[in-house]
Amino acid sequence: MRKLILAMFVSADGYIEGPNGELAPPAWSDDLDTHWSKANLDRAGAVLYGRVCYEMMSSYWQSPAADAQVAKRLADSPKYLCSTTLSKVNWTNTSIIRGDIPAEIAALKTQPGKDVVCFGGAGIASSLLKWQLVDDMRLMVTPSLLGGGKLLFNGNYPRSALRLISARPMDTGAVILHYAFNRPQ
Repeated sequence: MRKLILAMFVSADGYIEGPNGELAPPAWSDDLDTHWSKANLDRAGAVLYGRVCYEMMSSYWQSPAADAQVAKRLADSPKYLCSTTLSKVNWTNTSIIRGDIPAEIAALKTQPGKDVVCFGGAGIASSLLKWQLVDDMRLMVTPSLLGGGKLLFNGNYPRSALRLISARPMDTGAVILHYAFNRPQ
């Protein structure tokens, strides 16, 4: 059975976007590209998104500004969009999950292949935690304080014990924390 990995970046004070809705991505480097982007994509047999993140990612990764190699890998990957409002998609290899979303995601996890990696956003992250579908979390904590905005974790999910798999400092000052959930298998 493949795992569902939640892979997101977050400021040191817990926000994924600032007070005005602006993204606050980490400073980029070859180190981050290797240990964050490529590592997440290498692990992914499928990618999972919430609607807001999907719209942002599909727009960016299909634009001329995107890194062509990463854009191709994402275009070729099976992508799943959790949405009750969108009825069509504009990015190749994308399927919409609607209806009983937790059951459909649980079924995805039973399929053979590499893991399912969820890149966001906050709404789907909280829902996945509430449904107890996340097996591992890879969080890139950025060396910044946003002081407000959208929190990555807004509560409304069960208390869970985590086990640290690894902590990797990056050359930019960010740290990638990899946790597994301590749940009976």
